Amino acid sequence: MVSSVGSHTWELLLTVDHQHEGVEKEFFLHVTGDLHVGGLMLKLVEQIKVAQDWSDYAFWWEQKKCWLLKTHWTLDKCGVQADAKLIFTTQHKMLRLRLPNMKTVRLKVSFSSMVFRAVSDICKMLNIRRSEELSLLRQSEGTLKKKKKKDKNSKDPATEDILNLCNSSVSSGLPANPGLYSKTMTPIYDPVSGSPASSTITWFSDSSLTEQNCSILALSHPTCSPETLAEMYQPRTLADKAKLNAGWLDSSRSLMEQGVLEEDQLLLRFKYYTFFDLNPKYDAVRINQIYEQARWAILLEEIDCTEEEMLIFAALQAYHVSKLSLSSETQDSTCESEVDEVEAALSNLEVTLEGGNKSNILEDITDIPKLADNLKLVRPKKLALKAIKTYWFVFRDTSISYFKNKESAQGEPIEKLNLKGCEVVPDVNVAAKKFGIKLLIPVADGMNEVYLRCDNEDQYARWMAACVLASKGRTMADSSYQPEVQKILSFLQMKNWTMCSQAASEPENVDMKPECFVSPRYTKKFKSKQLTARILEAHQNVSQMSLVEAKLRFIQAWQSLPEFGLSYYIVRFKGSKKDDVLGVSYNRLIRIDMATGDPITTWRFSNMKQWNVNWEIRQVAIEFDQNVSIAFTCLSADCKIIHEYIGGYIFLSTRSKDHNETLDEELFHKLTGGQE
Repeated sequence: MVSSVGSHTWELLLTVDHQHEGVEKEFFLHVTGDLHVGGLMLKLVEQIKVAQDWSDYAFWWEQKKCWLLKTHWTLDKCGVQADAKLIFTTQHKMLRLRLPNMKTVRLKVSFSSMVFRAVSDICKMLNIRRSEELSLLRQSEGTLKKKKKKDKNSKDPATEDILNLCNSSVSSGLPANPGLYSKTMTPIYDPVSGSPASSTITWFSDSSLTEQNCSILALSHPTCSPETLAEMYQPRTLADKAKLNAGWLDSSRSLMEQGVLEEDQLLLRFKYYTFFDLNPKYDAVRINQIYEQARWAILLEEIDCTEEEMLIFAALQAYHVSKLSLSSETQDSTCESEVDEVEAALSNLEVTLEGGNKSNILEDITDIPKLADNLKLVRPKKLALKAIKTYWFVFRDTSISYFKNKESAQGEPIEKLNLKGCEVVPDVNVAAKKFGIKLLIPVADGMNEVYLRCDNEDQYARWMAACVLASKGRTMADSSYQPEVQKILSFLQMKNWTMCSQAASEPENVDMKPECFVSPRYTKKFKSKQLTARILEAHQNVSQMSLVEAKLRFIQAWQSLPEFGLSYYIVRFKGSKKDDVLGVSYNRLIRIDMATGDPITTWRFSNMKQWNVNWEIRQVAIEFDQNVSIAFTCLSADCKIIHEYIGGYIFLSTRSKDHNETLDEELFHKLTGGQE
């Protein structure tokens, strides 16, 4: 090897990745160490002697797996020596992306930009705002086995489902502005199809989506057959669910640096479950893709739900399909009141990290409301027996106190439960008139389980909403309390259906394949006619909704599930002798027993002081208030993924509704990149 010292010249082998027949692809150039990268490009292009636009080309250093993008750097500064294999190749290459609605798009993407920027460019083209909520996922081998079988059986997977967007503006290499939009739009959307009118066909004025392509992305299409569904990967255990989250790409590195090749297929998914500033006027594609991600998560049992909830989800899906089949009868104009109704429904959809919204400044100097009611306390006993007793409960601030009766409420309580940092789990069966709240309260050696039983829907909604807010350190004076009560009542109302004679007689006349709308577990449990009848029963409560409202309700119901927003990883905590599961959510981390699935401890981001990674031993260390610190190694994925998840959620909590706001990309990388 000849070193690049002083004025010594040496030969450097350069490979050009071009499509010209009869033109050399390998060139030896005589260079010196003080030649800058831009000068090397110029010398090479002169040597190639082919007239074409070389502006998208850059040097890829094969051995080091890195791009030489700083054209003003010298070869010495880059560390390039005679043994370096440099490939002169395009920065933008074709990539296949499987979207949440299972459609595949083929488009040109920057393989040299950081993934965070590449995703921003992709979303700009697909007309999806808030690109920071999405990322690219490489399917792990464990989840691909069944997919291969499915692909063999499908009609023509190679061409049938691919939407070719290769002539897109993303290939120009111009940086995306995720916060900018055209203010001249007239925001109108079709109330039935949920797709925007042509005047609002794209949120980004330079998006290359045609009206037809936008419809494909903004409309939900009939679901797959039960046979196809049965062949797809369905996680059975927490360990299986952990496989789903192992393949997230590093947002701080480029596609090429992470081994992604041209024409590879990746998944574009909502990674962060904080759907900010959803607006049906502009977000037809975004809302539909969130809905589709939720729908598939439920069908494939990536998230658990009760039988009652599954039927609600099925009714909303079946309703979508039946509405789509009537698309030829769609109305031509949009009713303003309908737009208002949908906007009102949005108030419950945004999930924000505590600390992200400071609209409650006056909370501490106002009278904080309290709840006081007779509730039943259920305490699990040994030998599977339960002790159920009625007490007088008082909810004040973020604590629940209970007394023997109302008269003794002036004295000391039997017990006071502080709900800050607790887990709140609904235990509801509307048909059986069961309205329970399961509280898992952090104590020194784990979690203390407490069950509260309410008498009716109204009482349950008020107490459940108070518990949810208290777990986040908020009181009932918070502006989100009443919307939370309404959201819970709305979900209960959807569950509250009664069998009527019309619904009972309809199954014979309805052309519905119920197996397409429920997970395989329920297909095995019920006969087809039974499922159809039960879906039609549930459908009565949602039949008056517009399509876009039904999608929003579906998303809202998904958000109400106890497991919503949890991404699982198998970890080994420092000092522990066994593996645990770590659940990462938008506002907390949960340590979960791998065998039982029970939460052991919860740590909230609002109490977090700092987090870092020891890259040598790949260990994540986190410090919380009150001298609480934890450390763990990740066994099911790279520790960088968890580090990025935490930093990403902190970053998302800083967003505001300023439409002209451009994302602080530097802050994102500062919070998520680590110091590897």
